[in-house]
Amino acid sequence: MRIALCGGTGDIGEALALRWAYHTDHEVLVGSRDPDRAREKAEEYETELDSRGVEATVKGFANEMAADRADVVVLAVPAYHLVDTVEAVAESLDEGNVLVTPAVGMKRDDDGFHYNAPGAGSVAALAAEAAPDDVSVVGAFHNLAAGRLANLDADVDWDTLVFGDDPDAKDIVSMLAEEIDGLRALDVGGLANASEVEALTPLLINVAMNNEGMHDLGVKFH
Repeated sequence: MRIALCGGTGDIGEALALRWAYHTDHEVLVGSRDPDRAREKAEEYETELDSRGVEATVKGFANEMAADRADVVVLAVPAYHLVDTVEAVAESLDEGNVLVTPAVGMKRDDDGFHYNAPGAGSVAALAAEAAPDDVSVVGAFHNLAAGRLANLDADVDWDTLVFGDDPDAKDIVSMLAEEIDGLRALDVGGLANASEVEALTPLLINVAMNNEGMHDLGVKFH
């Protein structure tokens, strides 16, 4: 399977690119608005993998070209770039492609981070409104500590909450999540439940900021 990470030069994009290239045989494509930046980061990821004895090919493209070549497209961009990114790649998507959004709307004040829901109700709803009708949108990978996930020496033992209205698309994303060692995918229903999942991220950041030794905080349900 080909996985494109639009915004694959950022924190969560880097983490997912490295983990999928390290743990699976899927083809990983790094996308960016700047194709030169995408190629530069793809080479960095290959160098990191090679240093660990993993022969993996990671390619860098403009977001549109990465999406055009992929089966699953992860929108690894901040919430304020999400709609622009979906609109930029829309013509590159085919029927049956899956869009994955880990984006969360947040604001910060003196008290900490707070969930900032858009008028559509959630960031995932914005993605679904902007996506072509024949492309499914799934939410996943919101509540992960990207720095620890990008460190291939670090073990993780986390859950990622997966939501969407297309069961087959959710199954694909859950499978991809669980191919990363230490991740478990939990189905939390449809897109209508997106805000509950997205709102966990600022909570976790606040816990990590206010408690010593918890900067790599994740969630695990028992």
